[in-house]
Amino acid sequence: MPPATESDSLSALEALRREVEACTLCDLHKTRTRAVFGEGDPRARLMFVGEAPGYHEDQQGRPFVGAAGKLLEELLGAIGLTREQVFIANVLKSRPPNNRDPQPGEIEACQPYLWRQIALIEPRVICTLGNFATKLLSGDPITGITKVHGKPQRRELGGHAVTLYPIFHPAAALYTPAMLTTLREDFARLPALLADESVAEPVVPPSAAEPVVSPSAAEPPSSAEPVVPPSAAEPAVSPSVAEQLGLF
Repeated sequence: MPPATESDSLSALEALRREVEACTLCDLHKTRTRAVFGEGDPRARLMFVGEAPGYHEDQQGRPFVGAAGKLLEELLGAIGLTREQVFIANVLKSRPPNNRDPQPGEIEACQPYLWRQIALIEPRVICTLGNFATKLLSGDPITGITKVHGKPQRRELGGHAVTLYPIFHPAAALYTPAMLTTLREDFARLPALLADESVAEPVVPPSAAEPVVSPSAAEPPSSAEPVVPPSAAEPAVSPSVAEQLGLF
């Protein structure tokens, strides 16, 4: 059988989009306004994966269109990239009611779509945004984002080897402005990762025996949940409160 062409991959990705938009595999289809497949360059070298759509994403059918999405675009601009040059997706394609944590059954139903996206797009680097996406794609339900952010790892996802690069969720900088420095530092390493895969650790495939673990109350908010940064007159959020918001 001849190898798949770029046209074949594009057609397959569009077919997958239609499948996601019509999906009824979990109860989230009953409460969503629109499914959020993801968007960007279908042959992107860099892919971002968040947790789930928020309110504005659910309304528009697009990922990361809230305040956190605007910050993501700014961070991309700082390393010479645009939103159109990357691919942005989420673990879940439908918004959980009231932006609650995803449930194990919802993840089980939805994660094959993400693996197929990765297989078709074939990114060189996948940035996981926050705790939830990081734990799922790394296959490690225990280690939090604080310990692994900014540390590239080689993983096998979607049937091919990628560099997994966990970073803090952009919303973290909106709740705690001091986190913006950390985000910029982690983003600054992306050009080197895209140019040279050898800087990452060896490939470690996720264990098939590890169950999907529902996050605790201290997991990150959905990928584009509307976030209102504190005003200049308000005190900065203390680390303890930020931890309760699930950003670290």
